[in-house]
Amino acid sequence: MLAIITHVQIKDTLFLIFSIKDGWTTYLIVGPYYFRLPEAAAKQLLQFTPLCFTLPILRYTLNQPSISPIKTSLRKHRLRFIIRLRFSPDLISSHFTMAQVVSTKLLHTSFVANVSLNNHIKPSRVASTGRIHHRVFTVTARRASAEVVPVTPEDTHKTGEKNYQVLRKGNSSVGRWSKPIVKRKTKIVCTIGPSTDTKEMIWKLAETGMNVARLNMSHGDHASHQKVIDLVKEYNAQSKDNVIAIMLDTKGPEVRSGDLPQPVTLASGQEFTFTIKRGVGTADCVSVNYDDFVNDVEAGDMLLVDGGMMSLLVKSKTEDSVKCEAVDGGELKSRRHLNVRGKSATLPSITEKDWDDIKFGVDNQVDFYAVSFVKDAEVILELKNYLKSCGADIQVIPKIESADSIPNLHSIITASDGAMVARGDLGAELPIEEVPLLQEEIIRTCRSMGKAVIVATNMLESMIVHPTPTRAEVSDIAIAVREGADAVMLSGETAHGKFPLKAVNVMHTVSLRTESSIMSGRTVSSLNQAFKNHVSEMFAYHATSMSNTLGTSIVVFTRTSSMAVLLSHYRPNGTIFAFTDVKRVQQKLALYQGVCPIHMEFSDDAEETFANALVVLKSQGMMKEGEHVALLQSGRQPIWRFQSTHNIQVRKV
Repeated sequence: MLAIITHVQIKDTLFLIFSIKDGWTTYLIVGPYYFRLPEAAAKQLLQFTPLCFTLPILRYTLNQPSISPIKTSLRKHRLRFIIRLRFSPDLISSHFTMAQVVSTKLLHTSFVANVSLNNHIKPSRVASTGRIHHRVFTVTARRASAEVVPVTPEDTHKTGEKNYQVLRKGNSSVGRWSKPIVKRKTKIVCTIGPSTDTKEMIWKLAETGMNVARLNMSHGDHASHQKVIDLVKEYNAQSKDNVIAIMLDTKGPEVRSGDLPQPVTLASGQEFTFTIKRGVGTADCVSVNYDDFVNDVEAGDMLLVDGGMMSLLVKSKTEDSVKCEAVDGGELKSRRHLNVRGKSATLPSITEKDWDDIKFGVDNQVDFYAVSFVKDAEVILELKNYLKSCGADIQVIPKIESADSIPNLHSIITASDGAMVARGDLGAELPIEEVPLLQEEIIRTCRSMGKAVIVATNMLESMIVHPTPTRAEVSDIAIAVREGADAVMLSGETAHGKFPLKAVNVMHTVSLRTESSIMSGRTVSSLNQAFKNHVSEMFAYHATSMSNTLGTSIVVFTRTSSMAVLLSHYRPNGTIFAFTDVKRVQQKLALYQGVCPIHMEFSDDAEETFANALVVLKSQGMMKEGEHVALLQSGRQPIWRFQSTHNIQVRKV
């Protein structure tokens, strides 16, 4: 006969002790439910004995300092033999994941009834196995651990619960046992287009997780983009605990084919001609919008259409035409993007149209420019000088997407405020096997300089038409997060996709889950040699170390964003609450990893401002009463202190 003799409940972990004939066996079930184990289900569980743990794992758990109340209770109920057993911790660690998966699948398939862990579970009636009689009882213990508060105000506890309930609806074993205790720190950039350019959708995107709204100037006109800017500003004015930044992405010097009366289907081996003559569009020839196209290509070059959807080999050329042979055929439509493998067009990075768009951005006070096809640092310096002459405080993010930009990568990032890994055109102009390595190098370079870095293109491409992503796309997001990107970006997924909100939610949950897996093992980045002579950088480094050691978040007050950006560079485990009385600074900080920017008017009295900040954090549910927080006073522009005075405090909410 099989019966439950006792169970021990430790937070979300339920230990069951069975009596089977004359022997004792203990099984570990990991899950959020309390249940009585039916005999049929128990027999099914017994089939997995090699994957589930017997008495020693309970003994191993009892050795942890936070479980001492349970140890006492077990002794009281004559179960001392449990703590006398010995077991190898290495073996426990090696089998832990398999046991979780097996037990979780049993929860999904074998049990229907459940009782919430929040409810008090009363002792049940006596269960009998021969001569042994015990009552079923439960012991609950709370594990002392530092809780990391939300990185963005929209990521409240309820929102996080909702997102992980979505995971738990399926048959995934992960959703039952691995809910993280941290909130999202990596930011999400969403491209606004026909699918999302209404007030309702922008509001929903912001609530789902969007941090930056991107305007793609390759599509639409100034009137349509003005509408989006006005809606985002309206949201920012109404929202008390969230802010959305605006990024204007220039079109750049794109080489495109001309108009065709109807799509042309090319088979492999079929000849096709591109000409610089205007207005040509036939079944075997089409115009190109770039006058130097003939001079830039040579026989033997590989011409890619839309980043590789089709490829044609250049066979010969004349003064105004390039004759090609289709290698990978397909359907050629009007105004397709053209690249030559390994080469960049000899066009200026900022075209006349781009300058008009940049002026449009200055007039509307956007927060970021993403500059397409940057080849060298001179382009960045030219744009920054123009912005300075206009008195515009707009950060410049170059898009690394051309072959010519790679040799100049270090100087480009040095001159700019960050970088975007634009993998679409980068993979067209360079061999695709180089793209993952270049992504890692660009992220590492930006991190070493304390610059923001965005990973973009094809992150959830399949969700343009499908409601769920491919598993490779999920891994792609996780890799970008693990490599240290400040933000990940959605393009067509939110601009013209069928499931924009689901795409943002997938990016949110994947980033959140990935961050929870690396948080506990993260160490503070080493203090760069270049920073060792700067007091602000040193204080940011040591504030991060102190915050990680004490398990606290960090509060900083800034009017220039410099100290919050420095703290983000060192990636503290806790949230960086950046208080500012400058609205533009709040919007700028929306891009940086781990920073929660909060707008609040500063008082002339430092202590009054500190107290007000803690009240804001408590009232918005970002911190709880009794928690500690590290408060940093440093930076290039002193607030309530002398220029030579810097300090770090630890305060209780």
